[in-house]
Amino acid sequence: MSCAEIFADYALRSIGIGERLLPRDNFTLCHQVVLIGSGLLWNIYFGTLALLSGFFLATAIALGKASKTPAFRLPATWFIFVFRGSPLFIQFFFAYFLFLSLKQILPVFAPFTAAWLGALTVLFLNTAAYSAEIFYGALLSVPKGDLDAADAFGFSGWRKFRRITWPTMLRLAWPAYTNEAIFLFHATTLVYFSGFPAWQQRGDALYYARYFADKTFNPFVPYPILAAYFVLLTLVIIAIFGRMNTRLNRHLPQDTHPKRPRMTMMR
Repeated sequence: MSCAEIFADYALRSIGIGERLLPRDNFTLCHQVVLIGSGLLWNIYFGTLALLSGFFLATAIALGKASKTPAFRLPATWFIFVFRGSPLFIQFFFAYFLFLSLKQILPVFAPFTAAWLGALTVLFLNTAAYSAEIFYGALLSVPKGDLDAADAFGFSGWRKFRRITWPTMLRLAWPAYTNEAIFLFHATTLVYFSGFPAWQQRGDALYYARYFADKTFNPFVPYPILAAYFVLLTLVIIAIFGRMNTRLNRHLPQDTHPKRPRMTMMR
């Protein structure tokens, strides 16, 4: 088979389009590049949806933790503690068996036993907890002078939060939040490595990399391909978040813009 034929057969296999059966022998470099790239579609799906939905939950939880009302502060604090204090791998494992048990009681939970929804839910809650802690720290760092100035101009309540507190919080939190986004996309490789099964061998990038490593007994080809894909994905994330960072700080003089975030270890 030519590389063009392999691409046509397997480029979208991970989402059910193209050849149903995986190649059994005569693996070429093109097979590995195309199939691992096909699996990356699932990593992008999990990371993008979890990040977008988790952003809004994280904002609400950060506000809850910063609240003076125990009814809001305590649940928010415990939510962050539980999801930051336990390994993501274990969260996937227990969530899968929890959804299986709930499925026996209420059939409405059946979709949650599939990775596309169940694993996405775990990633959504996990990144919301980490992001909420980042946003909470940024909330505490909002300059008091900005808040006093808002009061002086008659801003209060929702208007004050929308126009002053929230934008300032985002500017302060964005470098650390960029790192969280990068780690979230890397964490998507644990989905099919844990409890959630891959239906009809339609897994993510790591799933196909492991498949080729097991079949060829040579991990030094598929895993570097996997790493290269994630390096490219990381560069895309940094570029997108860098543009957003510039947008958030557009009102500042050019020479005072915060530098692009460094990829420091947060977990």
